[in-house]
Amino acid sequence: MNGITMSWAGTKIYLLLTDTEAIIENESQPSLSINDVTITEGDSGTTDAVFTVTLSGPSALQSGFSFTLANGTAIEQEDFGGVGGGALIIPGATSTTITVPIIGDTITEGDETFFVNIADPTNSTISDPQGVGTIKDNDGPSSSPTFQFSSRFVSVSEGAGSLSVTVTRSGPTSAPASIDYSTGPIPNGGASDRADYTLALGTLNFGVGESSKTITILLTDDSFVEGNEVFFVNLSNPSTGITIGLPNQAVVTIRDNDVSPPTSNPIDSSSLFVQQHYHDFLNREPDAPGFAFWQNEINQCGADLTCREVKRINVSAAFFLSIEFQETGYLVYRFYKSGFGNLAGAPVPVRYTDFVRDTQRIGQGVQVGIGNWQQQLESNKQSFALAFVQRTEFIAAFPSSMTASEFVTALDNNAGGVLSASEKADLIAMLGATPADVTKRAQVLRAVAEDQDLKTAEIRKAFVLMQYFGYLRRNPNDAPDSDFSGYNFWLTKLDLFGGNFVTAEMVKAFISSSEYRQRFGPQN
Repeated sequence: MNGITMSWAGTKIYLLLTDTEAIIENESQPSLSINDVTITEGDSGTTDAVFTVTLSGPSALQSGFSFTLANGTAIEQEDFGGVGGGALIIPGATSTTITVPIIGDTITEGDETFFVNIADPTNSTISDPQGVGTIKDNDGPSSSPTFQFSSRFVSVSEGAGSLSVTVTRSGPTSAPASIDYSTGPIPNGGASDRADYTLALGTLNFGVGESSKTITILLTDDSFVEGNEVFFVNLSNPSTGITIGLPNQAVVTIRDNDVSPPTSNPIDSSSLFVQQHYHDFLNREPDAPGFAFWQNEINQCGADLTCREVKRINVSAAFFLSIEFQETGYLVYRFYKSGFGNLAGAPVPVRYTDFVRDTQRIGQGVQVGIGNWQQQLESNKQSFALAFVQRTEFIAAFPSSMTASEFVTALDNNAGGVLSASEKADLIAMLGATPADVTKRAQVLRAVAEDQDLKTAEIRKAFVLMQYFGYLRRNPNDAPDSDFSGYNFWLTKLDLFGGNFVTAEMVKAFISSSEYRQRFGPQN
């Protein structure tokens, strides 16, 4: 077997000759990943747990790696045999295996886990360095109920719009239960929740008899040639009595659908512009009628660029002013304003991450004008208000020792003194002799948050804040800013023009800014 190295326009090409074929391989290296394995332990002897290490594609070069084992709840030499060393994947092959002996016993110990770690790759990289081995106990009662992902790895095309990740519940389902979830970056994974997917934070509520739920994550179809990108979905905070099983983390791969450098910015198209507003302001994919309506609002201008600019500004603002956003995102804003006032040293009441998390919760399953959206929204509001008054930070600010008058007065002060004397009296009476009752507290807090005077007083402030949260996906004082001077500038300008966002050119400035446009493509 002979190898010849050639060079063409600065790119090395390896030509590997055999008796039957020539394999051409460029410089890019394939990646190694290892799977998870679940196996029943047995009562005696050993049973093999076979892990597969997979190369992302065939290579003309021999790939190698080292591997080691690590204890989890399972202990080496007690539950599994110790192995380690190195392994090779020959040219043209795409996988090899690692065998770990599982030691059988008759001890009731529940399900246990251990880890196989791969490292030190040659002629390759590593995309998933750890395999999880789950030893299923076959002795006595099963392990405690768990939440876990149905699959550790999920792959989706960049242009799919969204993807679903499934969480399953093991054990008895005779009572309701819940688990929190969140998306997060992988170091050097490439995926960003500004440009590649929408930050997803929330809670899955399992009803009686339910054993499976899905998390929907929205995707952004940018035009950059960036290769495949990955990010995590994590589970946390399970209901009492339930643990987080394995896999406890999902790895999502976004497959790039761009093959050549962009010459234009896709956000200039009506379809992506409208779809992204559904993602950024309503946290959902567009419904077909709404999607068509808002695109037509822009497209009716034809090639008239001045008309299209005006229509894009008006369509964009319409999402903030829509019933759906006003009753979800803006309501969340007013909950924080009523509950805590403005943040210390800041002119706003809520931070970006908290806002996104709570807006997604209160808007879950709500599409105005579709199905029983009003009933769903009302149910979400009640649940959200009840959970809000039981948060640690709310209890710290409103201890149970407060009287009804103190509770209502504190809320009103936070909100900026929006309640009339009669409204305050009614809310104090609602709390009555049991002002620590969480159900009553939730009703009172919601009443203040939904007060019309508060809505009117805060509408412009919220409008400016949503320019940062919606378009730029960050706090007003996050980089590249360092303070609230930008926020204050736009609020002053909006006030100067009596709230007219068109004359103030506020929306125009944000949707034409380089920071916004560079989420999707080149600045041009």
